[in-house]
Amino acid sequence: MIEFDLSKLSEYQEHNQLEAKKAKGGFPGSFWETYSAFANTDGGIILLGVREEKDGSLVPEDVDAAKLEKDFWNMVNNRQKISANIVTRNMVKIDPIDGKDILIVRVPRAERAARPVYVGMDPKSGTYRRNHEGDYHCSLEEMSLMFRDASFVTQDAKVLDKMDMTVFCMETVKRYRNFFRSTHINHLWNNEDDEMFLRKIGAIGIGEDGKYHPTSAGLLMFGYEYEITREFPNYFLDYQENRSLGATRWTDRIVSTSGDWSGNVFDFVIEALRRMQHGLKIPFVLKGNLRVDDTPIHKLLREAITNACVHADFYGRQGLVIQKSEKGYRLSNPGTVRISITEAINGGISDPRNGIMLKIFSLIEFGERAGSGLSGICKVWEKVYHTPAKIEETHNNGVARTTLTLSTGGNEQDVKAMLELYSDIIDTHEPQTDQDTAQKNPLSTQKTDVTTQKISGATQKIDTATQKNTQKNKQSTTQKVDMNSKSTSEKIVLELKKNPSLSRKQLAKLIPAITEDGIKYHLSKLQERGIIRRVGPDKGGHWVVLGYDEVP
Repeated sequence: MIEFDLSKLSEYQEHNQLEAKKAKGGFPGSFWETYSAFANTDGGIILLGVREEKDGSLVPEDVDAAKLEKDFWNMVNNRQKISANIVTRNMVKIDPIDGKDILIVRVPRAERAARPVYVGMDPKSGTYRRNHEGDYHCSLEEMSLMFRDASFVTQDAKVLDKMDMTVFCMETVKRYRNFFRSTHINHLWNNEDDEMFLRKIGAIGIGEDGKYHPTSAGLLMFGYEYEITREFPNYFLDYQENRSLGATRWTDRIVSTSGDWSGNVFDFVIEALRRMQHGLKIPFVLKGNLRVDDTPIHKLLREAITNACVHADFYGRQGLVIQKSEKGYRLSNPGTVRISITEAINGGISDPRNGIMLKIFSLIEFGERAGSGLSGICKVWEKVYHTPAKIEETHNNGVARTTLTLSTGGNEQDVKAMLELYSDIIDTHEPQTDQDTAQKNPLSTQKTDVTTQKISGATQKIDTATQKNTQKNKQSTTQKVDMNSKSTSEKIVLELKKNPSLSRKQLAKLIPAITEDGIKYHLSKLQERGIIRRVGPDKGGHWVVLGYDEVP
């Protein structure tokens, strides 16, 4: 609820959470339209005994505020007048200004179980929303969304009795199970067949006939697009990437209707996320003996696209749209936020529209379940790009949408700020992009793809054996180098073993009586002999010590 100080009345103007009514002729009938609008939007304050001047300024009127208050309480509890009383005594009070009494009514945002709040007996004609400083009739689509959201069971928990397992793309199920297996190596569910596994994650349920049928969540996550549209006629997924204003509007695009892929939510998220994360800077960060490719911004984008999916109203029009450009990202989903935007940004409250879908994502470490997802997104984005994230609800032509805008503001990633968000950092170096990594070593492209799909965790588990062997070889090499040797080459090798990211300038400082040119000469000789190998460019790469025993 907004802050309001009656003593500063002349400084206010009507807006989306403030409405003034003269009430000179008694209690105004239009009051209830505004009451409904505030209750169904984000709440607001109604002033009775205040008129709006032509310049928009507010001026107190001379009214009988005590009678207005009495009339209010008589009518707010009349179900023929308004469908719900959502105010308490402390939300209604009389305050004086300039010798005149004003009735102030604070209308909260109604709990979703109480929405829609409507005037009279017919919700179709009496449901309003607030748009800027005006109240407008809700469309049938907006009203239907409120009724669906009023249920204590999330939309996607519905068991679809007229469908069976044939609606699923089993390649998508296999892909998801690979993610789950890499996250939960020893989990008992890994030994279950597909049917029982899908039952346990909530993708299928028992119908009235006692048999297994897809849930709405399972259909959306793993179904074929042409099967999904049987239940969700307006279902549409769209990823757009626009880097230039050339002849082709979108340089890269994925749509669920193309027919050359499954068209379901899970495959869309994986493919869109890979494109969204491409080109991000990846500082050289070690956790233990493993490289961390899952940066805070990678995690942020994973969280953002997951949030868009689990809060989307897939019955709504215009579909889920993800856009990437040089200016940043824009994620827009059908439906409003089920709690207030302020509550969503502050964190601590979680009320997803698609709770089963959130569970399915969470099982592979996609998405927050503590209500801190959007809060974390906003904090991390502003810290790294020094530009605030923006979330807004819109209602255009009866279509409700929620849009998250992550604008870079023309800024590059602040790598130093990003490093502060890591925990247990052992070593860091100059940042690089995933594109740089691919150019250095073709194998790293595979690693980046895996990182995108299961992000760092899967990569670490897949590469564990290789890392252990490498570490074992390094330890063996260290033992074979004479620690008492005064050879410059051996000193260089020992220093590079301690810190593979050292530059020539840093080595020259660590090894007395040798210039930077001398370091360059010895590095060249060591490379020729096969004792060390450079991975990556001069700036941003690192050294690998092979050891004297590995010289051809």
